[in-house]
Amino acid sequence: MKDKLIMYMHAGSGNHGCEAIVNSVCHMIKEDAVLISYRGAEDETYSLRGLCEIVQERSFAKHRFAHVLYYVYRKLTGDRESFIRYRYHKIMKEKKIPLAVSIGGDNYCYDNMLSDLRLTNAAFNRQRTKTVLLGCSIEPALLKRREIVEDLLGYHTIIARESITGEALKKAFQDVGNLQGKKAPKVCCYPDPAFTLGKKELPLPEGFTLGNTVGINVSPMIQSKESRAGITMENYQNMIRFIIERTDMQIALIPHVVWNNNDDRIPIHALYEKYAGTGRVVEIEDGTCEELKGYISRCRFFVGARTHATIAAYSSGVPTLVVGYSVKARGIAQDLFGTWENYVLPVQSLEKPEDLTAAFKWLMEQEKDIRARLDNRMPAYKEQALLTGKEVDRLWGELRQPQEI
Repeated sequence: MKDKLIMYMHAGSGNHGCEAIVNSVCHMIKEDAVLISYRGAEDETYSLRGLCEIVQERSFAKHRFAHVLYYVYRKLTGDRESFIRYRYHKIMKEKKIPLAVSIGGDNYCYDNMLSDLRLTNAAFNRQRTKTVLLGCSIEPALLKRREIVEDLLGYHTIIARESITGEALKKAFQDVGNLQGKKAPKVCCYPDPAFTLGKKELPLPEGFTLGNTVGINVSPMIQSKESRAGITMENYQNMIRFIIERTDMQIALIPHVVWNNNDDRIPIHALYEKYAGTGRVVEIEDGTCEELKGYISRCRFFVGARTHATIAAYSSGVPTLVVGYSVKARGIAQDLFGTWENYVLPVQSLEKPEDLTAAFKWLMEQEKDIRARLDNRMPAYKEQALLTGKEVDRLWGELRQPQEI
């Protein structure tokens, strides 16, 4: 394992955005990679099998006695990193791991992940492993917290996936100067690796009209961020009624996360049941990230809540409306179009049942211009995304060179 690049903080391929990032990075880099996964069995089921070595994290849930022992040890010693060493035992028992890459995504957008992110980064730093935070989005407001900036200073390199995060990071590091004698990490800003993801085109189901279907994705995540209970589904229902009554387009409901506690298929199936009788709505089954991109790429429009479902649409030249809730949606749209307004509808801003329909009408009116913009912009944008792999390869080469002389 010493001769392989380590990727960590991967939650599992049942979130096809997580799968898409790892899949894309594995295709970019020259090195053999080891993926440390919270749900290794999922990764074997979807597209990552054969792309990298998959190592299952150790889980306290399956080893209650170990959990008690570590809890007591932590209480007595104050060694908070011990939990991380237990989870990543197979990796951290190796004393010479040159490089570990945190598959960042939006991990820093969730309060419940911040402690583990900080502890894992510190644990790798302690054994002199260089760390990279890859493809990340971070709310600028979070960078006002000293403990977060101290954590981020522990990375050797940070690759932001959109310019709002990139600029906020550079400013934060300028503001703190040489905090605790730490050198600020190198900050790069390259598009999300998943813009380069390949696609697999399975046969279209009956009712999915090639080039005249609206792809729709909704998630429990945005429902949890809504300003009024039920307003998100009211808006999706209103938009679907508009499409059925005022256009000749079909509708494909497409999931992108299928975890038990966060399953797009639940709200998607509720929408399908409501409109199945019209004959205008189809429900797409779960698949790999490449298969789901294959469906999304054959849509005329896409309205999505999951970031990587919308990245699949953008990268395929499909005019896209994002129902977002954080900096990642705003930043990606701003980099593509020069503004995020009209392209992103924050779920927190939904007040009336017609808000999403109004935004979709604007998308329809701008279809020709948006499609042309994406067609012109995407080739260079994908080339920029490949720079993530080149940066990882460059750093790996630097770290390995002394051992090859």
